[in-house]
Amino acid sequence: MGYDYLIVGAGLFGSVFAREATDKGYKCLVIDKRNHIGGNCYTERRDDIDVHKYGPHIFHTNSKKIWDYVNRFSEFEQYQHNVMANYKGSIYNLPFNMNTFYQMFNTCNTTEILDIIEQTKFKGTPTNLEEYALSLVGEHIYYKLIYGYTKKQWNTEPSKLPKSIIARLPFRFTFDNNYFNDAYQGIPKDGYTKLFENLLDGIEIQVDTDFFDKKDYFESIAKKIVYTGPLDRIYDYYYGKLDYRSLVFEHIQLDQEIYQGCSQMNFTDPFTSYTRIIEHKLFKKQTTKNTIITKEYPALYTELTDPYYPINNEKNSSIATKYKQIKNNKFILGGRLAEYKYYDMDQSIASGLACSAKTITIK
Repeated sequence: MGYDYLIVGAGLFGSVFAREATDKGYKCLVIDKRNHIGGNCYTERRDDIDVHKYGPHIFHTNSKKIWDYVNRFSEFEQYQHNVMANYKGSIYNLPFNMNTFYQMFNTCNTTEILDIIEQTKFKGTPTNLEEYALSLVGEHIYYKLIYGYTKKQWNTEPSKLPKSIIARLPFRFTFDNNYFNDAYQGIPKDGYTKLFENLLDGIEIQVDTDFFDKKDYFESIAKKIVYTGPLDRIYDYYYGKLDYRSLVFEHIQLDQEIYQGCSQMNFTDPFTSYTRIIEHKLFKKQTTKNTIITKEYPALYTELTDPYYPINNEKNSSIATKYKQIKNNKFILGGRLAEYKYYDMDQSIASGLACSAKTITIK
């Protein structure tokens, strides 16, 4: 066998595992079916603008260990994500804070705001996304800023989705538009792709390489396989197919300096076909005479599209649990798709570090 570890997927989990294994003396080969490394974090430099090709990626974490780890591979620029919501032409701040409440209710009096919300709040124990959102913000905010966006994104009524999807969204009674609460936040100074190049430095990589096209061959050349693709596919859909949501990106270059004035604008009505518009240069305040925007459209997941978000409802959770109980000493499964979990970037890194620490011994 030529390699100690074959890593299928050059995203965060796979790249971190490859780095840790290599540093401990093991020979690794990283393959990816796309024509680049970096997974969904991949950035592409176009006309001096770093384009987040697969949607916005802002690194944020409360873990100093994870923050120090990523800073080994890239210098980070400070950045706090400020998101705006467009509901039928009216603009609101996200996440929900005193700016949002003033825009919605025309008052800064917290007692008045709480009274308005209380009138339409869900009073029971929330069992789904809709009930959780209504218990938090009431009907006014829910139907303008949550319902339509969520229904478009998941192609499902929010009442049929788990509350965990939005449970992490901040809710503040301060004038604070910072989208995340985490202590450490930033964007790689030279883009995410450069970070991955540094992370995988000295490790053999093959892109444009689909594991399933030559599965028997790849299984024969490595002692262990670290797999980060869809959980159900590695087991030939034995217990049935898992559901995912996909995305379609429309990248548009515009001959103007600024398009919308913020890096991310969410379109929260149910009728606009896209969910958000990203203006890439504003992630790093890049000064160019032109700008590049991306319209992001939610899409059904098929064999011709990429899976982005696991749909952790009761049916899928049951199927995923069955797959995870299969014992296979050849394969190590990790990452958002293989673990069927909605991971942030820092969680993917933490998972990769934990898995490598548990699996790899120093030679």
